[in-house]
Amino acid sequence: MSQQLGGQPILILREGTTRNRGQEAQNNNFAAAKAVASAVRSTLGPKGMDKMLIDSMGDITITNDGVTILKEMDIEHPAAKMMVEIAKTQDAEVGDGTTSAVVIAGELLKNAEGLLAQSVHPTIIAEGYRLAAEKALVMLDGFAITVTPSNFVMLKKIAETALTGKNVEVAKDRLCGIIVKAITLVMDPDGRVDITHINVEKKVGGSVDDTDLVEGMVIDKERAHPNMPKVVKDAKILLLNAALEFKKTDVNAKINISTPGQAQAFLDEEEHMVRVMVDKVVKSGATVIFCQKGIDDVAQHYLAKAGILAIRRVKKSDVENLARATGGNIVNSIDGITKKDLGTAGLVEERKVSGEEMIYISKCKNPKAVSIIVRGGTEHVVDELERAIHDALMVVSVVVEGKKVVAGGGAPETELSLQLRRYASQEGGRVQLAIEAFAAALEVIPRTLAENAGLDAIDILVGIRAAHEAGKKTFGLDVDAGKPADMLKAGIVEPLQVKTQAISSAAEAAVMILRIDDVIASSKSAAPEGGMPPGGMGGMPPGMGDY
Repeated sequence: MSQQLGGQPILILREGTTRNRGQEAQNNNFAAAKAVASAVRSTLGPKGMDKMLIDSMGDITITNDGVTILKEMDIEHPAAKMMVEIAKTQDAEVGDGTTSAVVIAGELLKNAEGLLAQSVHPTIIAEGYRLAAEKALVMLDGFAITVTPSNFVMLKKIAETALTGKNVEVAKDRLCGIIVKAITLVMDPDGRVDITHINVEKKVGGSVDDTDLVEGMVIDKERAHPNMPKVVKDAKILLLNAALEFKKTDVNAKINISTPGQAQAFLDEEEHMVRVMVDKVVKSGATVIFCQKGIDDVAQHYLAKAGILAIRRVKKSDVENLARATGGNIVNSIDGITKKDLGTAGLVEERKVSGEEMIYISKCKNPKAVSIIVRGGTEHVVDELERAIHDALMVVSVVVEGKKVVAGGGAPETELSLQLRRYASQEGGRVQLAIEAFAAALEVIPRTLAENAGLDAIDILVGIRAAHEAGKKTFGLDVDAGKPADMLKAGIVEPLQVKTQAISSAAEAAVMILRIDDVIASSKSAAPEGGMPPGGMGGMPPGMGDY
């Protein structure tokens, strides 16, 4: 970028900087954002297809989860990256509806392009989109249905809708039961649900039907010593955040040993100190120990002799969940152990799952943390099943906390589209055009559902619209019958929050991309002057400098 002044060019930006302005900048951004939306569009809905993603290492991911697809794609364009951010936000907030959010944002930009061609100013379109999004959230709340957290039938339907279209439909009923039970077990008295208290462990082997819920915890570890018991009934569980090993001094001390006897005495004293620590643990009455830190060989020997099952180097998050599951307290000092700190479980056992040992802590009285063991024939099946279960857990927890649902199958989008068109005519002026464009964009959801099911999108859209104009607010697309139907009766329901989050984040991203009229890209930084020393950087083996 340079300005000519009296024949002398003045450089303002560094050489090599590129700049796109006005219509060209907008067209580039719109094209990139729409390309991202079209990449995931075919995965939407129960009849959506899957994508196979191969990364630079050759690892394969097979999924139809919008956010997973976008995270795995190596996206370079800044406007396209903004679309990925929508999906990430949607996933973090509500766990589902990532594809819908991106598809709506893409359609909003496509409709904005049409308005720009009619010389409507971007600021007016942005204003109209903002008004429409605000109004849409109020309207959605108006026709949402209230659900109580004890309504297990409705919660199961919510989980079922989230799982539909994934590769796990064969075991859908069983999985929905597991998901709803897990959520209700870990729910706090105030109705809040933190799904980090549901530990999902993946194990390749068996089939999807073997996926199971353990009312307690499952830890991917084995016993610290083979002489320890494999099964402990009515276990008293100690959760220890201290090492069961000889403490070496932090001070740089020197020990002078002049006779062979002194060396043996020193070693005996070390062993004695460990023995004292183990005795304190045994005295507490604990029969099972989960230790976050190490347990040395001497301690393992004495614990095995005392008939105590010990597991070492357990993750902090697992120990915290064990405390919730067993009712125990995490103890930070061996001297501070009391009987009150011990947790309880009806059964602690080491089991072999797919050739690997795992520790099962089950038959807990009131487990506030549970585990789901995910099984499947191949690694790709297990990974996709884990993603599907995460989505379903998120949406059920969102409903338990938010207590509101809407019908699925494109019903809320069609109803919003209808109501927003009426609202647009009241607003009048140029803003009316933008609100109508927003209303039309929402219909991309039922249209895409129809396309992905191999149906005639126009016929379906007209049919659903007619039903809504007749006051049937919960009518959407029944993809199996290939015609409009009452989604609420069919049990196709989604959390209100999934829809509100998708619409508000799609509108925000579309407005942000719409308002950009100048893209100034700095040149890639040049290599340091003088080049690299031969043989790569200092301290690197020869040849490494090439990477």
